Amino acid sequence: MMADGSAISIVEALTLGVVQGLTEFLPISSTAHLRVVPSLLHWQDPGAAYSAVIQLGSVVAVLAYFFKDLLGIAKGSLAAIRNKDYTDRDFRIAGAIVIGTIPICVLGLLLKPFLEQDGSPLRSLNVIGCASIVMGILLFVTEKVSKHQRTLDDITGRDGALVGLAQAIALIPGCSRSGSTLTMALLLGLKRAEAARFSFLLGIPAITLAGLLELKDMVQHGLVGQSDSMTSLAVGLVSSMVVSYLAIAWLIRYLQQHGTWIFVGYRLLFGAVILYLSLSGKIQ
Repeated sequence: MMADGSAISIVEALTLGVVQGLTEFLPISSTAHLRVVPSLLHWQDPGAAYSAVIQLGSVVAVLAYFFKDLLGIAKGSLAAIRNKDYTDRDFRIAGAIVIGTIPICVLGLLLKPFLEQDGSPLRSLNVIGCASIVMGILLFVTEKVSKHQRTLDDITGRDGALVGLAQAIALIPGCSRSGSTLTMALLLGLKRAEAARFSFLLGIPAITLAGLLELKDMVQHGLVGQSDSMTSLAVGLVSSMVVSYLAIAWLIRYLQQHGTWIFVGYRLLFGAVILYLSLSGKIQ
């Protein structure tokens, strides 16, 4: 359902699911696009809650794509704990993910009421446009100065903490969770594809917790239960899951051979267009 309680149509749910899947893992901000696309199509804002719930489709996709990696990390970490080998690669990756998840969990809970209230300034199109431009500039600078030498084998708790802080910035719509974490990982010297992999792995707990929390709240407030609401949620989740999986696979292959310049250009153009349309009153 929409932020005001009105029903989301099947076409809207399908569109929002595809948008979510395309933009969750590409460094261009899913939250921004889920806010902007309805405005361009003259639909109502689906709200932060609905956006968070359909992110669960993206969670299923990333879990499926990295299943073997996650299983290996879990087994390796348990073995490291038994052997008291805290320098083990898998243990360090797991530790970095745990440490990196703390900032967004704390700030997310603190800012949740403010982010989801009707007319929240942080969901304004002007904020989204400015955030997109600023993060595009930061990604541009990062590409210029990064050494692209490190791999996941070199991950430490410090890396997890710094990338986790960057992930927390993505609470501001337009910043992009994957974009902010990818930018920080690149600044820390990771190779592009490796930076993307760590960004995806780090995002699993945060996206899962956010989606489940919002789903629980929607159920408690009676926003889920009617057949049309459940159908719309299902359509959004499934389309998000399928498109997310394809986006993950494409991005990792792309970054093995290319830089992030295409995303820098897109973010700058996207932000500029949104600011123009918003300031000129063409969209609200």
